[in-house]
Formats: sequence, C-alpha cells, structure tokens
Amino acid sequence: MNLIKKTILPFILLVVSISYAQTEPIKVSKKPFTIGESLTFYSETLGEERTLNVYLPHSFSEEKEYPVIYLLDGSADEDFIHIAGLVQFGSFSWINMIPETIVVGVANVSRNRDYTYPSTDKAYVKKYPETGHSEKFIEFIEKELQPLVEKQYPVTSEKILIGQSLGGLLATEILFKKPDLFKNYIIVSPSLWYDYESLLKKEPKPYDTEKSIYVAVGEEGSVMKRVAKQLYKKLQKNKKGNTSLYYHFLEKQDHGDALHLAVYDAFEKLFASEKKK
Repeated sequence: MNLIKKTILPFILLVVSISYAQTEPIKVSKKPFTIGESLTFYSETLGEERTLNVYLPHSFSEEKEYPVIYLLDGSADEDFIHIAGLVQFGSFSWINMIPETIVVGVANVSRNRDYTYPSTDKAYVKKYPETGHSEKFIEFIEKELQPLVEKQYPVTSEKILIGQSLGGLLATEILFKKPDLFKNYIIVSPSLWYDYESLLKKEPKPYDTEKSIYVAVGEEGSVMKRVAKQLYKKLQKNKKGNTSLYYHFLEKQDHGDALHLAVYDAFEKLFASEKKK
C-alpha cells in the first residue's frame, strides 16, 4: 500500500501541476502597430480638411534628406499601405533597389471631383455631378501640399508622383500642364478615355528638367490598352534627351491588380537609371 502511495502520489501531483500550468492565463501586452503618421490640415484652396498618410524610413533622421513619393489614392484603405511596403522592401540594404524614401499618401475626399477636368460628356456629368475640378486640386498640390511636406520633413528636390486609373488621368494632366511639379511620373492604367479622350488631343507643355516617366497598363480591354499606348507614343514624340521613358504591358494583370507589379517594375527602372548617372 505504501509502495502504491509512493508511486501514484507524485504522478497525481505532476498531472495537477501540468493542468494548472495549462489553465493559467498567459500575460499579453498589446500596443498599436504603425507604419507612419497622419497629418490633417485645413486647405484654403479646397475649402476643407485634408489628410496625408506619411511613411518614414526606419532609420529616419532630421539630419538626412529624402526623396518623396506623392501617392494619389493614398488613404489607408486604398493604396498607401502596400505602396509604402514596396518602398520599405526596395530600400532594405540587401535589396538596394531604391534609396530610403518618404511616401506621402494623399487621402481621398472625392476622386471624381479632384482627379478630373471639366467634361463635355453629359451622361458622365449627370452620373457624377461633382466632376471636373482638377484645376483646384493641382493648385492645392502646388501651393499647399508640396510646401507643407517640405516644411514638415527634410526632403530633396526629387519628387515622384504615382497615379492609377483616375489618379493616372490626373498625373497625366499634371505632366502635360505643369510638368515641373514632379521630377518623375509613374502612370498606371490611366483613365484617358475620360471626356472622349480629350487630354490625348492636347500637346504636353515643354520642360527642360530631367525626368523619368513610366506608363503601364494591364489586360483591361481594348480602350484602356489603346489610350495608354497612345500616351506613351505621344510622350515618345515629344521626348527630350534628358527624359527616360518606359512602357509596360502587364498581360496577366487587370485594372484591379496592375498597380502593385507596375510600381515595383517602375522602381527597378527609374532608380536603376538614377544610379547610372
């Protein structure tokens, strides 16, 4: 009997201690996980509050200066997070595809209002009555957005604009009308069908500054492919010796998923050309 007690009692104690350990709650601490910061300010030009989502490099220092990517459709639930992720990945020391770069995502209020110029397409205007105020938004970029970013962060003169879809339409309009607002342009799946393709009938304003321009489109239907290629050809026709120009057709992507791969490809090409200089 004593032998049984001696052998069973330790076993029971072991089982009880294991059971207790398994039921004891694990202490967990939680804190927010962030990849940047948000700035909210009142725009006198637009007459409303606007929000910027900003990604800063991991080793960000006020003692350094950084290129800036301005991202249209830059809300947290749009393109900001995954484009910021591409920038972070590309700037890892073991990847070394792009330099450490600040990303400024311009959060949307009304895409149809801000990204389009006045249209003669009555059906479109009836469907989207707020359309046609890109001139104001471009003024906002020039007179408020860029000066604010340059005041808040240590930046170089290298400014890159990324726009897709209607954002690509706006990026093209800026390139045609105020090309020196940005040094480099990444234009993906531009909605150049807008207003009966009227923007493509205009000639780009000449510029003297050095530029890299990247145009891409996916398998998005005949109209989207045609207008993107037409844009590229127009830019080729007006190309100067100080311009690097690229075109990429992503045959396996559509309008919904072309942006991510296009931007990665653009980074490879644009920053490779920078390294060669």
